[in-house]
Amino acid sequence: MRILLQAILALTLACMALPAMAQEKVRVLLDWFVNPDHAALVVAKQRGVFAKHGLDVELIAPADPNAPPKLVAAGQADYAVSYQPTLQMLVAEGLPLARVGVLVAQPLNSLVALEDSPVKTLADFKGRKIGYSIAGFDEALLGAMLESAGLTLKDVTLINVNFALTTALMSKQVDGVIGAFRNFELNDLELNKAKGRIWLVEKNGVPAYDELILVAKRETVDVARTKKLLAAIAEATAWLKANPAEAWAIFSKSGKELDNDLNRLAWKDTLPLLADDPVALDRARYETFAAFLVKRGLIKQAPATASYLRDMR
Repeated sequence: MRILLQAILALTLACMALPAMAQEKVRVLLDWFVNPDHAALVVAKQRGVFAKHGLDVELIAPADPNAPPKLVAAGQADYAVSYQPTLQMLVAEGLPLARVGVLVAQPLNSLVALEDSPVKTLADFKGRKIGYSIAGFDEALLGAMLESAGLTLKDVTLINVNFALTTALMSKQVDGVIGAFRNFELNDLELNKAKGRIWLVEKNGVPAYDELILVAKRETVDVARTKKLLAAIAEATAWLKANPAEAWAIFSKSGKELDNDLNRLAWKDTLPLLADDPVALDRARYETFAAFLVKRGLIKQAPATASYLRDMR
C-alpha cells in the first residue's frame, strides 16, 4: 500500500510539473468597428471556442479601415477581415495576400432609396442624385446596376457623402445611396421612422462575390493554425444560429458600445447571412468578379486565382 501511495504521489507531482498546454496567440484585425458582421468571431472568443481549439485570439478594431490587409501583408498581424473586391484589387497592385476563409459568402452591398420617394425602379434614378462612400468601387457597382436598366453614370449626379448614407438619404441631400449594407442601413432608416426600397447588387448587373473574408500574408500562411481558426469559427457560427438570443446576450455584453438599437435590429438580419462553412471556396466566383473589376477599370489585369486563393480543406 505504501509503495502504491508513493507511486500515486510521484505521478501527481509529475503531472503538476508539466506546463499547461500553451495556446497559440493570434491577432485578427477587423475591417471596421465591432458589429454583428463579426458575430462568429466575438462569440468564438467569448465562449472559449478559440481556446478549445488551442488559440488565444485577439480581435482588433482598426483606427483606419483601409489598413488591416496592408498591415497583414507587412507581417504586422496574422489575419485581417476584409472584402473580396478589396483583396483582388490589392493583389493586382502586388500585395502578397491570400484569401484563407469566408465569414459572409454573399454581397451585403445594395442601392437604397426611400420607399416614399418617386424612385420606384432603377430607371427612375435618371436625372437624380446618388450618394456614395468609396470612390471607384461604389461607382463600378452603380454603373453596372444602372446599365441593367438602360442608364449610365452620366444619367445621374454622384455625391460623396462619406459614410453618412442614412443621413444623406433622410435629409433629401440625395435620392439614393450606393454602398448601403442590407443588414444595417434599412434598420437605421427604420429607427428614424422611415422605410427603404432596396436593389441588391447581385440581382441587378453585378456578379455575386464574398463580402467578408479572412486574409493572411501569402508567403507565411500557417495552414494548421488557419484550419484551427476556421474550425472554431464554424463551431461558433453553428451555435449562435441555433441560439440567437443567448448569442446576442454574449455579443452585446462583450463591448460597452455594442448593446444598442441598431445592432439589435441588425442582429436578426445578419445571422442568416453568416457563412455556415468558413472554409468554402468558389474559385469561379473569384474569376468572374475579377473580370468585372477589369471591365470596370478598377484593375488592369486579373491576377491568377492560384496566387491568392488558399483552399483550407
